[in-house]
Amino acid sequence: MLMKKWIAALAGGLMLASAAAHAQTVGPQGETATPSSSLTLSDADIAALKDKGYKAALLWHTSSDFTNAVTAGATDEFARAGISIAVKTDAQFDAARQRSDIETALAAKPNVILALPLDPVTSAEAFRQAVKDGVKLVFLSNLPKDYKQGTDYASIVTDDLYQMGKQAADAMAKAIGGKGKVGYIFHDANYYVTNQRDQSFKKTIEKDYPDIKIVAEQGISDPARAEELANAMLLQHPDLDGIYVTWAEPADGVLSALRGAGNT
Repeated sequence: MLMKKWIAALAGGLMLASAAAHAQTVGPQGETATPSSSLTLSDADIAALKDKGYKAALLWHTSSDFTNAVTAGATDEFARAGISIAVKTDAQFDAARQRSDIETALAAKPNVILALPLDPVTSAEAFRQAVKDGVKLVFLSNLPKDYKQGTDYASIVTDDLYQMGKQAADAMAKAIGGKGKVGYIFHDANYYVTNQRDQSFKKTIEKDYPDIKIVAEQGISDPARAEELANAMLLQHPDLDGIYVTWAEPADGVLSALRGAGNT
């Protein structure tokens, strides 16, 4: 019977930065997180927003259960405040397409944009016109390079990244009995969210689980290459007990590689 391989994947939860996150999770420029529970809209706030004809745009760079859930929550809250959704887009990990999506959104003259930027460098230029137009920008999980809060954007929302990585490590350790060899597929890009989660997983394994060794490391920037990279990792290390993957989409490819190698 072939040894069962375990995979730990982070898909990005919906629990926004909590009070427990303060000690470890920080913003892209080292900011201390503010718990989402401290941000509320009173009935007076809602009344002040209604009947003003405000419009919003939701600009994502990928489709996933995570972005679908964020879209649903944002849509419900905007509806409560009388704000219509003028544009919803998915750039599918294409920087040029995201820039085009921003231009499309600006043509609809939104008052606010909720966006998941593709990467700090390309998005800095892509969102510049929105800043010039005075559109309120709220970013999800990533920040354009050199943007300043209060000047260029209103806020950034993310998760308890440290805990997500730590809990993935804890789950991996439990699954393989606290000892063994694991592979580590991390996001090879300047993307603060995945970088923090990946590093938290690795540090937790190294610090808390001395009998677990990370024997193979591989960066990934294109989720479509996950199966190819996992196949190469398994070829070099057929005795792996588990593989960590940076988020859900590339994890699908790793699962395909595991099944193809006869693992269950």
